[in-house]
Amino acid sequence: MQADPIAAIVEQWHRERPDLDVSPMLVTSRLFRLVDDLDQRLRPPFAAAGLGNGDFDVLAALRRSGDPYALSAGELSRTILVTTGAITKRVDRLAARGLVVRTVSEADSRGRFITLTPEGVALTDALIATHLANQRRLLTGLDADEQAQLATLLTRLAGSLPPHDA
Repeated sequence: MQADPIAAIVEQWHRERPDLDVSPMLVTSRLFRLVDDLDQRLRPPFAAAGLGNGDFDVLAALRRSGDPYALSAGELSRTILVTTGAITKRVDRLAARGLVVRTVSEADSRGRFITLTPEGVALTDALIATHLANQRRLLTGLDADEQAQLATLLTRLAGSLPPHDA
């Protein structure tokens, strides 16, 4: 097992400022580093497929939405938790590759949708299988019960955070 740099940082702070409780760093700093590490380990299949950061999120959200695999920019924004401006940039890239198209609502000609093409569906289906296999591989250090416990704890932590504007 490799050295724990977070524990070393916490110990240094404890030595320099014994009046402070620096124990929250043991969780938050580890989470930050872990997210960055996981992102770097999970990104290669998407990069190999020519997808930029966040492009797969758009494809996956559309695929998860079910047939006809179409959502408005606002729905995508809420699903992926990014701005509509970020959605526009991602959709532009994906449309240029023929993975999505912009369509007009049959019910309301003012309504616009982003829709997966058959090529987009095929690529998304292939990549989600690879992505899940990578995630499973990265979690092998925890048994099934530990993974379930961690998922529960992370859900509880996320639910306990105050609103952003608080």
